[in-house]
Amino acid sequence: MRRLAAVLVLVGLTLLGLATPAVAHNSLVGSNPADKATVRSSPSNIELTFDQPVQKGDGLNTISVAGPSNTGWKTGPVNVASNVVSASLDELGPAGAYRISYRIVSADGHPVSGELEFTLANAGSGTSTTTATAEEQDGGLPIWVWIVGAVVVLGAGLTVAMRIGGKQPR
Repeated sequence: MRRLAAVLVLVGLTLLGLATPAVAHNSLVGSNPADKATVRSSPSNIELTFDQPVQKGDGLNTISVAGPSNTGWKTGPVNVASNVVSASLDELGPAGAYRISYRIVSADGHPVSGELEFTLANAGSGTSTTTATAEEQDGGLPIWVWIVGAVVVLGAGLTVAMRIGGKQPR
């Protein structure tokens, strides 16, 4: 019975230990254009502000924009200045809802992704580039994949601990 209690305490501490690194991931704290905002004219730049510095590097961070009918709009190279990630944006086209998708590498090395929306009130003269890609639409792995993975790893660890702990010396 003591071994079972010890295993359960160990499992509980492991779960607690696994939960703490998630706190270190970056969180979006501001943007221009702001989430759910209505802008009169096409913004020339997308700016995302996070609560911690973002890692720099070619191909690490992306910003994409999709508009009405899931059309893609051209963004320039992503620039990182500490906790601010930005990219230029070509002139948008029809008035309507636009979605900004981002994927950055946080200070602790983990990818962080998300989406913002804004509404363009007055049509611009821009032309869409493509239909938004699956990566732009999805933004990464769903959380349930990580939860299932954690449960599998925890179950395997518990099984090994019970087998090792259950053997009696002869």
